[in-house]
Order: sequence, then C-alpha cells, then structure tokens
Amino acid sequence: MAAGGGGGGDGALPDLSRYVVSRPVYNEPTFQEENERKLVVPKTLRERVQKTCSCSRRKAIQVTKTLFPILEWLPKYRVKEWLISDIISGVSTGLVATLQGLAYALLVAVPVGYGLYSAFFPILTYFFLGTSRHISVGPFPVVSLMVGSVVLSMAPDEKFHMVSSNMTGLNQTVIDIASRDAERVIIASTITFLVGILQLVFGFLQIGFIVRYLADPLVGGFTTAAAFQVFVSQLKIVLNVPTQNYNGVLSIIYTLIDIFKNIGQTNIADLIAGLLTIVICMVVKEINDRFRHKIPVPIPIEVIVTIVAAGISYGVDLEKKYNAGIVKSIPSGFLPPEPPAVSMFGDMIASAFSIAIVAYAIAVSVGKVYATKYDYAIDGNQEFIAFGISNIFSGAFSCFVATTALSRTAVQESTGGKTQIAGIISAGIVLIAIVALGKLLEPLQKSVLAAVVIANLKGMFMQIFDVPRLWRQSKADAMIWVFTCIASIILGLDLGLLAGLVFALLTVVLRVQFPSWGSLGSIPGTDLYKNIKEYKNVVEPEGVKILKFSSPIFYANIDGLRSSIKSTVGFDAMRVYNKRLKALRKIQKLIKKGKLKATKNGIISDSGRTNESFEFDEDPEDPEDLDVPTREVEIQVDWNAELPVKVNVPKVSLHSLIFDFGAVSFMDVVAVRVMKTIVKEFERIDVRVYIASHLEHIIKTLDHCAFFDDAIQKDMFFLTVHDAVLHIQNQSMQRDIQDPIFEKISLMQESKEPIEFTETNQNEELDVQEEAMRRLAS
Repeated sequence: MAAGGGGGGDGALPDLSRYVVSRPVYNEPTFQEENERKLVVPKTLRERVQKTCSCSRRKAIQVTKTLFPILEWLPKYRVKEWLISDIISGVSTGLVATLQGLAYALLVAVPVGYGLYSAFFPILTYFFLGTSRHISVGPFPVVSLMVGSVVLSMAPDEKFHMVSSNMTGLNQTVIDIASRDAERVIIASTITFLVGILQLVFGFLQIGFIVRYLADPLVGGFTTAAAFQVFVSQLKIVLNVPTQNYNGVLSIIYTLIDIFKNIGQTNIADLIAGLLTIVICMVVKEINDRFRHKIPVPIPIEVIVTIVAAGISYGVDLEKKYNAGIVKSIPSGFLPPEPPAVSMFGDMIASAFSIAIVAYAIAVSVGKVYATKYDYAIDGNQEFIAFGISNIFSGAFSCFVATTALSRTAVQESTGGKTQIAGIISAGIVLIAIVALGKLLEPLQKSVLAAVVIANLKGMFMQIFDVPRLWRQSKADAMIWVFTCIASIILGLDLGLLAGLVFALLTVVLRVQFPSWGSLGSIPGTDLYKNIKEYKNVVEPEGVKILKFSSPIFYANIDGLRSSIKSTVGFDAMRVYNKRLKALRKIQKLIKKGKLKATKNGIISDSGRTNESFEFDEDPEDPEDLDVPTREVEIQVDWNAELPVKVNVPKVSLHSLIFDFGAVSFMDVVAVRVMKTIVKEFERIDVRVYIASHLEHIIKTLDHCAFFDDAIQKDMFFLTVHDAVLHIQNQSMQRDIQDPIFEKISLMQESKEPIEFTETNQNEELDVQEEAMRRLAS
C-alpha cells in the first residue's frame, strides 16, 4: 500500500512531497501469480481483412473525407471572417508565384514560360486533396535544380549541334535551340509524371514514415548545399557568360572554373541589372521581416522590380544595344496535354525516387510548422497522395515537379491566408499572367529573374549559422549537417542526399553499437539507483554489482556488453573459472603424491613434508580432460584465501550481479544466446545473476529463444533493481544462519569402486588416481 507522509483526521492536507510504499519483493513468477494478465486473443488474418474490407455508410463518409480533405474544411469555412483575408493573400501570393515560376524555370533549363504552367496546375488538384491549409504549392529551387540536373544530363547542348552556313560560305556548328528546348520540356514533364507515380504509390502503401529518416540536420545540410548549387547555376546567368552544362560529381567546380575563365565576357548590362535586383530585393525583404507587425501586407518587391526592369529593358532596348539576354518569348494560353515518354522511365527512376522524397519532405516539413501554429493536423500519407496526383496531372501539361516554396508560403500566411482558398486565388493570378500578361514580360532580362532566385536563397544560406549551435548540442548531428552539405556540393544533389542519409544512419548504428553503460549504486534510504561515477553519496550493496546497459542488445554491440560487464565486476568470469580448474589440477597432483590431504572441511598440507606445491607448475592444460566422466565429493575451498598451490586465481569479491534492463528495448537471437552463456559463466564461479526492470516483451523473446532451462529460471527476473537487491540481502541473511554449504569439486576416479571417506584421527583422507577438475556447466 502507499500513503502520504502526513495528513490525518484533523483535516490537514497530506504531505504529497514524500511517499512510503509497503509491498512484497516481486520477481517475475511471484508477480504473475498475484496479478492476472488480460487475455488478449489476436485477430486472425481473415478477421482483419474482413474488418478492413467491410463497408458502412459512416466508414464510406470517413474514407471519402480522408481522400478529399476539402469536404472536411470547406463546409466549416467562415466566409465573413476569412474570405477577404484569403483574397488579399491569394493576390499577393499569385504575383510572387508568377515571378518565381519564371525564375525557377531557368533552374530546370526549360523555357521560362513553362514555369508559369508549373505555378498554376499543381494548385488545382492540391486544393481538393491536400491537408495543409497554408502552404503555397508550386516550384521550389532545390527540387527545380534536381530536375534540371536530370534534364541537362539527358539533353546536353552537345546532343543538338548542327552545321549551318553563314554569309561567307563557311560552315559553323550551332545549337538547334528549338529541338533542344522541346526535348528538355519532354524530359522535365516525364520525370514529373514519374515522380507523381512514385508519390502516389508511397501514399497508398502508407509509407509516409519514410520522411522521418530525413533528419533536420540532414535536410539543413542538403538544402544549404542546394542553395550553393542554385547560386552557381544562376551566377552564370547574372554575368551572362558562356559555360558548358556539367552534371554529376564535381559539376559545380567545373562550372565555377568555366565562369572564371570566361569572366572577361561578362555582359555589363546584365550584371548591373542583376546586382541591383539582388540588393533591392534583399533590403526590402529585410524591412518586411523587421516591420512585419507594422506593415499589413509585405511589400511585393519581386513584382515591383520585375515590372520596372521589364519597362526599362523595353524602353532602352537592352537586347539590341547591349546584347542583354532577355526572356524573348512567353507563349500565351495553354498547350494540349501530352503523354509522358515512358521509354525514359528506366533512365530517370533513381533520380525520380530521390526527387519524390525530397519534394515530399520539404512540403510536409513546412506544412507541419503552420499546422502546429494553427492547431490542426497534417496527414503524411494523404500528402503523398495529394502531391502524387498533382504531379501526374501537372506532368501531362508540360510542368516540372511541384512542392512548396518557403518564401511563397510565408507570403501566403503573413498576408492573412486562412485556407487553400488563397491558393486557388493565387492560381487565378497566374492564369491571368499565362493568358494575357505573358507578352509584357518578354523584354525582361534573364539576369533579373536569376537575381530574384538568388535573393530568395538568403534563408537557406543562413542555415550555416545552425552548425555552431548543433555542435554544442550534439556533435553527431553537426557532423551529419557538415557531411551532407559537403557531399551534396561535391557529388551532386542526388548522390549527396544518398551519402548524407547513409552517414546519418551510420551514426545511429555507431551510437547503438557503442552505447553508454554504468555501474549503479543506491541512494541511502531510497529505492533509487544512480551511476556511481556521477554521484558522491551512492553506495554499492556489499558483494553486489549493478550494471545498466543503455541500448538494445543485438549482434553488433554484444562485444560492448561483454566489455562493460568485465569493467563493472573487475574480472573475466571465464578466466577465473579456468584458473580455478588449473588450481584444482595441481591440488589433485599433490594429493596423489601425499603432500596434501582432501577432507570435508577443506584441503590441508602434510606438516611433516616440505610443501613443494608453491613451485610454478608449467604443465599445459589439456582440454581433452574436460570430457572425462567425473565423480563428485563435497569438500570446502575458499577461493579468496591463500591457496596451497602457486596459481594466481583472481579473487572474486561479489556474489551477485544485477543487470538493469530498463533501457533495453529489444534483444535478437545472438544476444539471447550470448546472455545465456554469460549467466552460466558467472553461475560456475558462484556469482548469481539477476535481471531487473525488464520490459514485458523481453521475457517473451527469451522464452521463444529457449533461454530458460533447468538451471536458468524466471525467478532471476525482478520488477525493479531494488526488488533484486532486497532479495539478495534476504538470501545472504539466511545463508549466515544456516550451516556453510560445501563446494563440490569433481574428482576423477579410474576404478569403478565408490569413493569413500575413512576415519583417521578425526581427519577424512581421500586417495585418488587422476586430476581434480570441474565440469563445464554448459
């Protein structure tokens, strides 16, 4: 029973700062006897399938609402409170989405007009299927660059060289731009379609948990590296210098080398326009951040800069006068849907897999931030389905992969967006640009669009300052961040992500393989046990060692368990056992020679003879002797006293070893087998082993793996460490009251006659013919 430390009939409140518990000492069998388990009958496969496939009106409505979340939130839409905010948010987000669509098309290496399609079509399906109310669906620079790397690898400029004749009659090699762009659009839309298929499959298979393996440090390092890759890819557009299109390992290094080689060909008009755009956008964005509570709507600086830059370019005619690179052509209206090039699936499946995971991870990560802020839930599996269908639908209309952009989502939320009504209104703004305003942006310099992309990378670059904080909090996480970032820069985004993921999993394996452990002692007057190296007032129970192993136990860390046991008890149980065997052999030889006598009370030397037993015996141990049948007699050997033979037998000062399994979540077959061996090794040297604070399923695992036998019973398992300690102390008190128990030493006898003790002057002398030894207890 439990009771507070105070309180009584006088109405005083009980003292709840202390408690006293009086209960029996529980090991596993006694606890099970007193506490009946609930009978859990597992359902059969047929019953589970029947339940899953059963249909009712209520279940049909629930499934429909799960697949179409709009049916859940749209009927609850507060028109008077939310509509105006959603309209303002949608218009602001739509303007930003229009420009970012144009800009991110440069990363995909397709004509900029296709960026408008990518900012429009994905929103239409996500509006019905998505569970996030705040994210703005569309292109994102990291994902766009990953798609662009596939496009450039499958359709490089070199593939579209053709020979043309000029006015002088000389042949020149030029690039067939029309064919190249058409091929790249097909590749981009095909990989978008494939990414959508993969995401849809992941959603139906309910494996949204896969994103959990992309830890925050890994995503931080990856996105920072991607920001650096994006910066380099846009730098050549800002400078307007010719470079080759590199892809794969060290591609970013080769691109930088080309940029610096041709930096003398920099177009000054594009450089000035790009630098001004970067500076103005970053300054105004900083103002928006610092005064966001005072400015009702963030200043749409990208829109303003783009309109002004397009007007200046058109008025001054920068293309003809200064050879500036401009957008040139933005198609009006929509293209008819096209089927994907299925024949390309095999060449892009690996890249599509990584793009699908990264795009999903970014969208869900951003969505969860706002879901937590506004107190609603994100369904990870439904998000897979929503983005899968969105990308399949978008791929048919020549779009590239959609996810969400952090800056665009921030605009949608900060301008008052409440639901995806804001998203559908932003799609309407993009639609206006596609149908009517595209021609007005044709004079716009590409360097301005590239500068808009670079200005939006500030948030990702700022993640570098997370590294010192991570290093202070967790060096392993900081190493994951740095390794993933460097690997993604050097190897490329797809291989870099894979390398970072492998490295992150490796750190987990190493942390489990080399876990923390400690020797515990009790806090006097309590049932608490703490690490003896960390607390001053802890006391180890006499003759008892307590080991806490803070990890699952499996094949990879079983050596660590053995090492921690040896460090805790101070000796190797197998070595102690072998030394005792060697001592017994020497004792037996001396008994045979008549120099020692074996009695029930111990082993005594013959006082009339010189004791030669203290000379070193170099006889090698013969392992074959272990298989010889033995006979047992009862005599007493104190292994911690001075032995009459010169064998260095390690002293064993403990009689009990307790394993605290409170942090052991599972054990595999190898661990069970080794644990059984460990228990038997200690039992052979008279050290009892107990296991405490174990989880329920650990007993089941041990049972299934044949851990228990005649020698190892479930009564060695105790509910808490304190239960085990009290049991040991009780056993010790009973042993002190009873007569000493003689240790059994196995003595081999060649003759078939039984071994007998003879009375000789109150001493019982034993004459034997062979060596003395113990049987292995295994």
